[in-house]
Amino acid sequence: MASPGTTWQRRGRHAVTSDEILTLKEVAKLLKVAEKTVYTMAQNKELPAFKVRGQWRFRREDMDRWIEEQKAQAAEEGSDE
Repeated sequence: MASPGTTWQRRGRHAVTSDEILTLKEVAKLLKVAEKTVYTMAQNKELPAFKVRGQWRFRREDMDRWIEEQKAQAAEEGSDE
């Protein structure tokens, strides 16, 4: 059961909460990159991540925000040309 104040979103056939925790493998699939890429980016603090007993974890909300920031940055850089 979700905690009070948790928001729910519909993604495909699955309902997910905004506080969903993703694994490294799930983030690699989300970003469509290799798992090694996500691992390296997490280690270098290029992605919002934390460790649980030595394994990287990612909050879905943080990843959604990070993706939007990357899109905005790319759009900004594109307008400079």
